[in-house]
Amino acid sequence: MSSAILNLLAQASGGSSTLVGFLPLIAIGFIFYFLLILPAQRRQKKTREMLSNLKSGDKVITSGGMYGTIVSLDDSTVSLRVADQVKVRMLKSAVVGKQSPEDAQE
Repeated sequence: MSSAILNLLAQASGGSSTLVGFLPLIAIGFIFYFLLILPAQRRQKKTREMLSNLKSGDKVITSGGMYGTIVSLDDSTVSLRVADQVKVRMLKSAVVGKQSPEDAQE
């Protein structure tokens, strides 16, 4: 009789130990989400908004480090004036940001 009770107690405690075993994995999942995934999604959203709000005359910086002024926009391309009489056409996704006022004065 006592062995049957001990078996039931062992089975009951085995189920809770499985849950306790998964708690660190769940905690690690939350940590990864809040430290890695969520900030990356916010950066992507900010970049998408910046690209959708571009207009002619904006001074921008490309992923290659080129500074230029937007001459014309298309759905997926942008034409930049990088010097007098020099225009470059590139993908809109190559624009990484707008120039700050300090950079524009140089």
